[in-house]
Amino acid sequence: MGSIDATELCSEKKPNPGKATILSIGKAFPHQLVMQEYLVDGYFKTTNCDDPELKQKLTRLCKTTTVKTRYVVMSEEILTKYPELAIEGGSTVTQRLDICNDAVTEMAVEASRSCIKNWGHSVSDITHLVYVSSSEARLPGGDLYLAKGLGLSPETHRVLLYFVGCSGGVAGLRVAKDIAENNPGSRVLLATSETTIIGFKPPSKDRPYDLVGVALFGDGAGAMIIGSDPDPISEKPLFELHTAIQNFLPDTEKTIDGRLTETGINFTLSRELPQIIEDNVESFCKKLIGKAGLANKDYNEMFWAVHPGGPAILNRMEKRLNLSPEKLSPSRRALMDYGNASSNSIVYVLEYMLEESRKARNMSGSENEWGLILAFGPGVTFEGIVARNLDV
Repeated sequence: MGSIDATELCSEKKPNPGKATILSIGKAFPHQLVMQEYLVDGYFKTTNCDDPELKQKLTRLCKTTTVKTRYVVMSEEILTKYPELAIEGGSTVTQRLDICNDAVTEMAVEASRSCIKNWGHSVSDITHLVYVSSSEARLPGGDLYLAKGLGLSPETHRVLLYFVGCSGGVAGLRVAKDIAENNPGSRVLLATSETTIIGFKPPSKDRPYDLVGVALFGDGAGAMIIGSDPDPISEKPLFELHTAIQNFLPDTEKTIDGRLTETGINFTLSRELPQIIEDNVESFCKKLIGKAGLANKDYNEMFWAVHPGGPAILNRMEKRLNLSPEKLSPSRRALMDYGNASSNSIVYVLEYMLEESRKARNMSGSENEWGLILAFGPGVTFEGIVARNLDV
């Protein structure tokens, strides 16, 4: 991870030899689209709960999340087949996993097929698979079922990242980058897939944190193809992944606490999480861009692809780093349209970032070539990548 020399800072958008690049992006969603304005009534009707205090709290949370729409696996068909999901203590983790395991594979296959189609190459050209999910648990893992669903070669090298949470998408990119750069000619499929059914429960005063998840999280899948030295004729690189680092903050492991129990996964998020991220994000970013040789780069001269954990985190980042409001626009749009989709979100953010970058280029003829891809997850773990926008 050396510094950037003068030739790398030229304006011509050519990938640096040996550096990993994102070659295509794909996404997929379940069929159920939830409008945030109707969520509260639907959720309380589904779970047969009439607690006015809890309903008022969820109504307030739904407004503060800034989420407008989300996709979810949960449906009337599932509740008809598994009515115990809506009953306190009625369902088991076995029943949830029966639904989740199939759902995440189906979405991952769809997102991956979309990504491969956008790439324009054959599935047989994929040499490695990195699969990320915090919504399933089985042996063999979802990586094998995805490989089978896509018809990947049995010789495909697979890596499985389970229960990495919201930082999983960028963690997967970091792993895919290492694989691509250390295996010349390789093409890595990174796939992420998540569903909230693993933690779906009726409202309870004993679990106030559950309402945060109900108001914020969404389902879906994402996929990217990563490889170095792209073919100049048949491949169009979108981003170069220049430098990647990961840090965890000591003694913060209880800040994001998730446990797989007999009745599904239970999450608790500390109220201090946005403050912890605000207190540490600047030093992390300085370390990251310093390793890439961009130490004197103005933050507002860079693009920012940040996992949208919630509006409070984005607001505090914007304030601490003195970012112009438009810098986090792709993250805010992803949050508004899809909710916090855990490991998938960074895929949606990057897609919006490309859209806004193209728009800026068409309007003013200029755009930010260098930027950061960031996510925060359990640990508390910071994942970061210095990237170049190669889209033309």
